[in-house]
Amino acid sequence: MKLDVKAFGLAGGILWGASIFLLTWLGMLGYGSPEAADIAKAYYVGYSVTPLGSVIGAVYGFFDAGIACVIFAFLYNKLISRK
Repeated sequence: MKLDVKAFGLAGGILWGASIFLLTWLGMLGYGSPEAADIAKAYYVGYSVTPLGSVIGAVYGFFDAGIACVIFAFLYNKLISRK
């Protein structure tokens, strides 16, 4: 069974972008630990635990996970076709 590369990439990007957005807002409300935000700051330039940072993190997360999922689905389809 092959994966739809575009759909897999879009789903992964939306999921990760929404997660970063939601977790940033939870961090602003006092939930979570500051170390989690430090990890995201190391990878996403301009990210911070602010309303603007949540949007920046969501955009970075969408493209980051979207590209990773596209690569994964592409490689999966190539490897599964060799069977």
